[in-house]
Amino acid sequence: MAEFRLPKNSRISKGKLWPAIAGSSNTKTFRIYRWDPDSGENPRLDSYVIDLDDCGPMVLDGLLKIKNDIDPTLTLRRSCREGICGSCAMNIDGTNTLACTINMNDVKGDVKVYPLPHMPVVKDLVPDMTHFYAQYASIKPWIQTDSVAPPDKERLQSIENREKMDGLYECILCACCSTSCPSYWWNGDRYLGPAILLQAYRWLADSRDEAAGERLDELEDPFKLYRCHTIMNCTKTCPKGLNPALAIAEIKKMLASRQGI
Repeated sequence: MAEFRLPKNSRISKGKLWPAIAGSSNTKTFRIYRWDPDSGENPRLDSYVIDLDDCGPMVLDGLLKIKNDIDPTLTLRRSCREGICGSCAMNIDGTNTLACTINMNDVKGDVKVYPLPHMPVVKDLVPDMTHFYAQYASIKPWIQTDSVAPPDKERLQSIENREKMDGLYECILCACCSTSCPSYWWNGDRYLGPAILLQAYRWLADSRDEAAGERLDELEDPFKLYRCHTIMNCTKTCPKGLNPALAIAEIKKMLASRQGI
């Protein structure tokens, strides 16, 4: 299991056990990371035994069952729960993924749930995404052009150019890949990480954008881009099946080509 960033000098202590309702025969145990910064206490692992006959099949269903019917103090993020928004990204059974896409019956033994690793924890399963979103803003994720837009239609592109963005535009910024990357753990203050670099390549690959030179200038940095060591954790963990490592390699190829290498 990945290492998690905990409060200084803290230890994860044994937490509370919430047993199943009497008469439940089909049960599953959730072991959930709990930490409330206002309590002054160490993080702990609470255990909840839920009745599967009275709950949906996905891990998110189990978490909402716990919050709604057992322990309303449990804190987590979620939104549309359709595998798109990315809000319910967390570490489940040792893998960064979306809680809405994992069937709890596919998890052997207890369902172990932690916040995304190597991010400051706001509370329980909620990581602080402030730095991640600031890095996203730094790549200017919008079309930049010098030419005047057509007055009566959209900026068009060919089918072939549109296909170049397949595997890029689908990114939901859940941060599963970046928080799986050891280089991002070690250099996250300066290395942009796989999620942001995939987003950066999305705009480099867009034929309608006219700022490729400026974008590459910004990325040509020993830390922003070149801390990637092709470990491939990012591609392995992406819940959308995308390949951030390939996008990073394409950026490096563009820089090398520009330099005549």
